[in-house]
Amino acid sequence: MFSPTSLRGTTAGFVCALVLSTASVFAVLPASAKVLATVNGKDITDEDLRIATEDLGASLPPQIEGKAREAYLLDFLIDGLLVAQKAQADKLDQAPDFAAKLAYYREKLLMETLLGQVAKSAITDASVKAAYEEAAKAQKPEIEVHARHILVPTEADAQAALKRLKAGEDFAKVAKEVSKDPGSEGGDLGWFTKDRMVPEFADAAFKLEPGQRSEPIKSSFGWHIIEVEGKRPKTFPPLADVKDQVNRYVAQKAQSELVQELRKNAKIVRTDPPPAPAGKDAAPAPAKP
Repeated sequence: MFSPTSLRGTTAGFVCALVLSTASVFAVLPASAKVLATVNGKDITDEDLRIATEDLGASLPPQIEGKAREAYLLDFLIDGLLVAQKAQADKLDQAPDFAAKLAYYREKLLMETLLGQVAKSAITDASVKAAYEEAAKAQKPEIEVHARHILVPTEADAQAALKRLKAGEDFAKVAKEVSKDPGSEGGDLGWFTKDRMVPEFADAAFKLEPGQRSEPIKSSFGWHIIEVEGKRPKTFPPLADVKDQVNRYVAQKAQSELVQELRKNAKIVRTDPPPAPAGKDAAPAPAKP
């Protein structure tokens, strides 16, 4: 039997779904609503299914598609409505904290709806392009290198590997045979900036020119031999590669600005003020949208 709780790992997700299911009992249906199922005389419509898809679609197993997806969600709504009806028959809606919880979820849904609208309105071609260009302009000139390395436990091991390299053996071959770094194939580290490596390694790597090889270098990970394959100024990634991140930034910025504006114009009285900052010059904590 289909289990509603299998859709989400938290009780809160199921509670939200029950609120939706319970709400459909009392809602005035749109004239165009299509009834998909009736549970003890209560209708579940295609509008309920749309809301459930919007809320829970990302939680469904990816292999469930098309009509199977709709059937899966309809079962969820049926089970949810059955549980909600039982809870109502048991008068759980009259529990002391029920009204407070319902008010909480109502306000949460209002908040999410407005912030969703703000995010959608904020993401335009012009705003995304402007944010991207601002970020690209703010990037400081920086050099990155493409290097390989061999990582071994002791200096003696490093000297033995270096001897093989000086004898003409291929660096990638030696790295594959003796290096203890499981995260690189043939010792290849790809392109990286100086701040991404431990200081001892970075200092040695960035002193080398393409084609040069280091003597054994000790770091907290062990002993390295480094060979630089390329060196170039770091370029900002094209917009197409980072568009999702830029979209999120634009949306979150617009949401944060709305919250800050609302806070500025609101009368907020804390009956239990938070502790004073540790230092008199400490900045106030940022508001959480």
